[in-house]
Amino acid sequence: MAHVVCEPCLKCKYTDCVTVCPVDSFHEADEILYIDPETCIDCGACVPECPVQAIYSEDEVPEKWQSYIKENAEKAADLPVLTEKKEPLAKD
Repeated sequence: MAHVVCEPCLKCKYTDCVTVCPVDSFHEADEILYIDPETCIDCGACVPECPVQAIYSEDEVPEKWQSYIKENAEKAADLPVLTEKKEPLAKD
């Protein structure tokens, strides 16, 4: 089972999680990160690194963010892999 990036990452994009991912599963969109479920090994290393608690195991995604499971799978496939820490976006 993969991990999923959910709404708290939107317009935030802290990338601390990216640096601990052993299999380079994170992909970068303009305003959010996604995890590719095809490469995620469910190690959970990224979860404690996220300062906004945006990453959940697929079976623990809150009901209000269930759509992010499909969104991560679909969007990650078309976006570049991110492997290095970057400056986060400014929160509004």
